[in-house]
Amino acid sequence: MTVSPFLVKNVMRTYDQQQETGRRIARFKKYMDCAGMGDSVSISREAKRRQLVEKVAREIVDNLIGSESSNPVVQDIKRQLAREFGNDLVFRYPSDGNGLQILKRTDIGVAELTNGQKDAFMQRLWEVAVTRVDETML
Repeated sequence: MTVSPFLVKNVMRTYDQQQETGRRIARFKKYMDCAGMGDSVSISREAKRRQLVEKVAREIVDNLIGSESSNPVVQDIKRQLAREFGNDLVFRYPSDGNGLQILKRTDIGVAELTNGQKDAFMQRLWEVAVTRVDETML
């Protein structure tokens, strides 16, 4: 197979253009960093870590608790909640998209938690999730 000189030249020209664009972007970024130094907001490493812990905990609470996730952190959170609230809780996400639904198995069937019970449960779920994620995060 032969490659025509035109194709080689075309590839090299494209490569040079990309290199020039990269250098131009680097210069622009360096200029913008220098110009905006007084406007930057810095937060401590602990605050950044806390934000990340809360973000991961929110993801667990919003998306993973109601699923059949095999994630060990999610399983630990579910075990902790089962010890505190009993093993008869069922988590599910209804098809209408209204968020996590918490059901409790009773003698007559399955019933949704009342607002007061659900609020207390969700508060405890958040506390357990944040604590567990904080413990496992490096």
